[in-house]
Amino acid sequence: MRLSRYFLPILRDTPKEAEIVSHRLMLRAGMIRQQAAGSYTLLPLGLRVLNKINAVIREEQNRSGAVELLMPTIQSADLWRESGRYDAYGKEMLRIRDRHDREILFGPTNEEMVTEIFRSYVKSYKELPLNLYHIQWKFRDEVRPRFGVMRGREFLMKDAYSFDLDKAGAVHAYNKMFVAYLRTFERLGLKAVPMRADTGPIGGDLSHEFIILASTGESEVFCHGDFLDFAVPPAETNFDDIAGLQAIVDSWTSLYAATSEMHDEAAYTAIPEASRVSARGIEVGHIFYFGTKYSEPMGATVAGPDGKDTHVHMGSYGIGPTRLIAALIEANHDEAGIIWPDAIAPFTVSLLNLKTGDAGTEAACDELYATLTKAGVDVLYDDRDERPGAKFVVNDLIGSPWQLIVGPKSLADGKVELKRRRTGEREVLTPAAALSRLIGKA
Repeated sequence: MRLSRYFLPILRDTPKEAEIVSHRLMLRAGMIRQQAAGSYTLLPLGLRVLNKINAVIREEQNRSGAVELLMPTIQSADLWRESGRYDAYGKEMLRIRDRHDREILFGPTNEEMVTEIFRSYVKSYKELPLNLYHIQWKFRDEVRPRFGVMRGREFLMKDAYSFDLDKAGAVHAYNKMFVAYLRTFERLGLKAVPMRADTGPIGGDLSHEFIILASTGESEVFCHGDFLDFAVPPAETNFDDIAGLQAIVDSWTSLYAATSEMHDEAAYTAIPEASRVSARGIEVGHIFYFGTKYSEPMGATVAGPDGKDTHVHMGSYGIGPTRLIAALIEANHDEAGIIWPDAIAPFTVSLLNLKTGDAGTEAACDELYATLTKAGVDVLYDDRDERPGAKFVVNDLIGSPWQLIVGPKSLADGKVELKRRRTGEREVLTPAAALSRLIGKA
């Protein structure tokens, strides 16, 4: 993509309303624009990041055996009355009436709707286990939306829902998602610690939040420092291995880790002092097992091996992709701007022409751009007629992992400069060597 033809509305000044780093940088880098309190347009750069996050999430959900569908954003109030949650959910639910005066709502979550889908089609235990997920917009009328997309009213959510014949099967489904989440966050460049958590309005008696440590986190969290060195399960993990998955989960829950709501000071102080971690944390995922909380009131049953109808055991599993954008920036930035992990960077390479209009640099840049694009590397070609300093400022701000810098002086020696955004390390290479390095990263 040529920057001269791209829509990238950079802000020079720091917006006054932005309280945290990610909100400031997303506004300055032209990733979002606020439309109303807690509601944002994702501009092209922000949408590219979101799409890459979603791709990683999908790959790991599919790897675990979950099946994707897409449910509506608008739901019938009658379904929520069946579960007993319509009146109990509170003011966060946006309640609406249509032209026929029917009560509907903008879904804050989908337990009721997916349970209705399940009970309509699945009749036998032979069709289990089943895990259905989608990536869809949600709305929760937060009393105080803040921090940009970190805590908005309208947000994108990946929510999965598992159905099993009994608790043992449901715990295995829970373990699948537990491991899938560890892998997802690791691939996104985040170290997430699973922490025992409150189930809240979702319900149930087994729940973990996946927390990344960040100084701008929403709440205080406590854990054993060894968690930060735990190895994430590999891609070849067998998700059908019940004992193997349980062993992984047992390992990742063997040490103390809890959010402030579930904190046990006595258990925490029992940790050797050198290993205690007390920090701010950002929730990036939340998983629940809640048994028959929804299947019983909504009549979601299957015929068991004995022919008798049995209420299925369920769980739900959430990741907020829009929220993840902010979390990633909180964990990856410096004074100059964003530093994207390679896997989800909107562009892998920023190609900087330091002298637009010069025949030699134009030709070299055009050839580099064409070669990288043909090789499948995401390139943002800064071909604007701007001073080099202005180009460095913009490209440091938007955070492409690599900058390929082409100027007449280095080009006269048959060289270009390659800069690694994260470390600031620079190398002077031939164009062929730079291409080889970058194409190998694609």
